[in-house]
Amino acid sequence: MSPQLTFGTVKRIGAILLAIAIVLAAGIVVGQAPAIFGVEEDPEASITFEDQQGNGTAVTIREVSLSEGGYVVVTDGGDEPLAVSDRLEAGTHENVTVERADDGTRELVGQLTATVHRDTSEQDGYAYDDTDGEEDRPYLEAGFPVSDTATVTTSEADALGDSFAVGSIDAPATATTNETIRVNATVRNPTEFQTQQPVEVRIDGTVFERQVLELEGGESRTVTFETDTSGAPPGERTIGVYTDADGAVADIDLEFHTDPSVAVENASDERVTVSTATPETGFVAVEGDGTVLGTSDELEPGEHENVTVELDGNASIGEDDELTAALYAGSPDDADAASPIEFEGEPVETTFAIADARDGADDGGGNESDGG
Repeated sequence: MSPQLTFGTVKRIGAILLAIAIVLAAGIVVGQAPAIFGVEEDPEASITFEDQQGNGTAVTIREVSLSEGGYVVVTDGGDEPLAVSDRLEAGTHENVTVERADDGTRELVGQLTATVHRDTSEQDGYAYDDTDGEEDRPYLEAGFPVSDTATVTTSEADALGDSFAVGSIDAPATATTNETIRVNATVRNPTEFQTQQPVEVRIDGTVFERQVLELEGGESRTVTFETDTSGAPPGERTIGVYTDADGAVADIDLEFHTDPSVAVENASDERVTVSTATPETGFVAVEGDGTVLGTSDELEPGEHENVTVELDGNASIGEDDELTAALYAGSPDDADAASPIEFEGEPVETTFAIADARDGADDGGGNESDGG
């Protein structure tokens, strides 16, 4: 073997070893990049939410840890949060109380989910819903929100031992807003004595049926409720069976039973009478030339006939003037803040003239601007 060949081979081996060393060093640098270059690691969080008894207005989070500041948001599967904690600083917090908002109508009972959200908004307070999910998004782990689920039952200190207990609930997953559904629940009397107590079915906290149930001491019975959903708002809702201090809930998707509509039945220069089907709490407004001439009383979700709209006595309305009867969501006492109800992307409204509608000769109304 020649010395020249040996030296060349050694140089090549040295170059290979140097290259390997560079690659290994680069790997170490890349692995340490966040620490070396000041790049922050992904925010992390954890939460422990345990089964508990409460009063329906607050829940307790056993422990929550956040690498950055943020909030704990409690939901029951609906579109909107039931409760949001005060802002939490980075770190670990124990026994965090999350209270329902003062104007909240839905109780913090049943199967609830607590999710940890970051605080990324410049505004004060939780901003996830106000920004359509652009700010204050959940902490993520493996691509999923950091959350925990617990079952919360209500309790009252002076009645906890005497209240009937709800063991389970069986309700349909879907229904319309004008049908009678069957809700089954297992109810038990935990006392030794024969007792009568009320048992209620509620949809989003509103009572839709109530029975007075009599059970022997220690007796457990499956109770059937024939519940009329008329008046319930459509959408993802919570349906529950409740006793004095206990309850169980399930999710139900309520579909509005008909197309939203408004039709003029009769009209004069003093008032307009309409029939309407509204999927939300709202009202009917009669407008002319972009001005509201009158509004109906507030209407609950459902179908309504002989709805009267008193017109502004100071308004100058001609017999052949084109008027519009439109359906709005909101309160007639704050009409400026109300929003038009739409169906298939179009406002639910109908146009008419007093001369044509004076004898109830409307063309059927509907949700098109020409009255069709």
